[in-house]
Amino acid sequence: MNKIVLQFGLLVFSLSLIFFSRIGLPFEMVILKSFFVFVFTTVLLSIVVLVFVRAINKESFNKNIEYSEKINRK
Repeated sequence: MNKIVLQFGLLVFSLSLIFFSRIGLPFEMVILKSFFVFVFTTVLLSIVVLVFVRAINKESFNKNIEYSEKINRK
C-alpha cells in the first residue's frame, strides 16, 4: 500500500512540475512548490490509507470474534 501512495505522490509531483512550469515561474520555485505538493499529498494519502486499513482490520477482528462465539456455543 505504501508503494502505491509513493507512486501516486510521484505522479502528482510530475504533474505539478508541468503545471508550475507552464505558469512561467522560475525553476527554483517550480521545484520547491512541486516538492511541497508532493510531501503534502503523500502524507495526507498515507494518513487516509492508515485510517482505512485500521478500520478494515477492526471490522475483520470483530467478525472473527463473532464467528468464534457462534462456534463455541454449539
